[in-house]
Amino acid sequence: MKSCLTLVLSLFGFTLLAQEGQIHGSLQNAASEPLIFANVALYRSSDSTLVKAEASDETGKFRFVQIPAGNYWLQASYIGLPEYQQNEVLVTGDKDLDLGILRFAESVIELETALVKADRALVEIKPDRTVFNVSGTINSAGSDALSLLRKAPGVLVDNNDNISVLGRSGVQIYVDGKLLPLNGDALSAYLNNLQADQIDRIDIISNPGAKYDAEGNAGIIDIHLKKDKNHGANGSINGNISQGRYLRENLGANGNFRNGLMNIFGNGSLYKGQGFNNIDFTSTQNGLSLDEINRFGNKFEGYEARLGTDFFIGAHHTVGFLVSQGQHLADRSTFNRVSIASQQQPTQIDSVLLASTTGEDDRFRNTFNLNYRYDNRKGRILNVDADYGLFRNESKRNQPNRYYDASEQTLLTEIINEFDTPTDINISTLKIDYEQDLWGGKWALGAKGSRVASDNTFLVYEVEDGLPVLNDRTSNTFDYDEDVYAGYSNYSRAINDTWSFSAGLRVEHTDATGDLKAFLPELQEPAVELNYTNWFPSAGLTWQLSQKQTLALNYGRRINRPDYNVLNPFNNQLSQLSYEKGNPFLRPEIVNNLELGYTLNYRYNFKVAYSKTSDQITRLIGPDEDDPRASFISWGEPGRADHLECKHQRTVQCDQVVECLRQSECFAPGQPGGLW
Repeated sequence: MKSCLTLVLSLFGFTLLAQEGQIHGSLQNAASEPLIFANVALYRSSDSTLVKAEASDETGKFRFVQIPAGNYWLQASYIGLPEYQQNEVLVTGDKDLDLGILRFAESVIELETALVKADRALVEIKPDRTVFNVSGTINSAGSDALSLLRKAPGVLVDNNDNISVLGRSGVQIYVDGKLLPLNGDALSAYLNNLQADQIDRIDIISNPGAKYDAEGNAGIIDIHLKKDKNHGANGSINGNISQGRYLRENLGANGNFRNGLMNIFGNGSLYKGQGFNNIDFTSTQNGLSLDEINRFGNKFEGYEARLGTDFFIGAHHTVGFLVSQGQHLADRSTFNRVSIASQQQPTQIDSVLLASTTGEDDRFRNTFNLNYRYDNRKGRILNVDADYGLFRNESKRNQPNRYYDASEQTLLTEIINEFDTPTDINISTLKIDYEQDLWGGKWALGAKGSRVASDNTFLVYEVEDGLPVLNDRTSNTFDYDEDVYAGYSNYSRAINDTWSFSAGLRVEHTDATGDLKAFLPELQEPAVELNYTNWFPSAGLTWQLSQKQTLALNYGRRINRPDYNVLNPFNNQLSQLSYEKGNPFLRPEIVNNLELGYTLNYRYNFKVAYSKTSDQITRLIGPDEDDPRASFISWGEPGRADHLECKHQRTVQCDQVVECLRQSECFAPGQPGGLW
């Protein structure tokens, strides 16, 4: 069991981050009165891209934190007053930049007639979600979905593109209300190449209700794409070029045609570029000191395309079809250098491993959606979605492992491996949602069935005399099938002008099987079978303290199911001294979330969140039992006796692993090729 308490204080709901450079000041009108909850935006001078958006507090003060050194300009706006702009804002190092009092000019324009135009706020705080509006703002130009998430309130994206909400990982990414079944590099590639001008808004739902899938302990980020509602035809073409260490290019187009009978819409983009990542670390294990350098590089190109139609059958019925397709091609290269020494004399290197890996990845995605919607315009809505998705991933790698002496001049030994790891995933879902007005509130219920069929092949070859020879001991296939059946009911209503509530219950039954097929009979593992039912209650209570103040209490229960990536127990070799493997004995983790939030003027948000996790799935790092120089990455549940493979016993409990490692035979440093 694990409990954690999270305190989040933010303007516009932005999570406070570690301080770098800071900017602060205060806003006043011409009468020297503070301007409360004015919008304040900070832009980069070089390209006018939005860096951060904040709001002034109840005293008119504002603050930006974690701002990298550079030149910026600032823009502030307040209803009824002309915009204020300061062009020269210079941030240096980690210093605190005080802009002092920024005073707005007085608006004294007299008009015979006036045209009132309503604009959406950049960020909207609602009882059940935070909305980050993109369309119609400077965010919609020259950016991508992942860059937008870095700016979104309460969302943190680290240097490895891992996404968290309110400090919790395990976020589920949705697009137009549908789960995007991608993770890791595949998810990063999709978000990096989804252009901002295709996005209408981003909903951040930290504690989803019963209507949503219970998967994901950190909630949901739902990216809503544009769909023009104006009659007639329109379209646009856009391009984007960015230059960091390497060049990235993107060319996109979108179009829409709508009349009283139908709507046709679509968009597409072509992209290519290059990226890199550097990781260096030093570790000690089994009396050894290991100094490791990793240099990752990749060249990529691909496309994304989306085409949809909606047919308006009468005043209340709509039938729609949507197809999307994408392909991502990448050439990857990795340089891995590990210097090996004894822990007592870490500066006296015994041997050095050099592993230069090259590989090719081909990820193809094709999804189809058929939708029917009935809306009688009187509070009764029926929505039916049928989805089918094909995901094909091809990955091939060549990995020479060469051991040298301390001078790196004499080759001691060489081991060359090749990997061929295709993955095929088919996902089909059927979902029915119904809602209607009832007893002064809104009652909703629905059902969903989904099936995931994943075929994973892991082929390892050892190159001998220039020819690849299949290694039956480390090769395998792993088929994972998962069926989830769900139903839910939810009711919400306003009790009076001050109080409102919502309550729901969702039930999900999971039936999954993981079938490992080893190429050697003695390595065959029994099938992993998971069959369980979980109940997920949710509730919310809102108290409108005044017109501008809201207090909300929300509770929800969530689940994280282990998938084929973390269940397959066979080794995925990263280098001769580093590999990762799954754990077939993992159980799903259950998370209970409780949030208390206070909202002022729907912009200033204070939230206390408490979560309790049982059977938590954690990434673990440990030394290999056969080779004291090597280490592996796996998954486990702290506090639970998981089965792990040991050299002398087929399976051992967690508390026996240390003793098992002590029994492993190993040889002293200095043997030819660093062999142990």
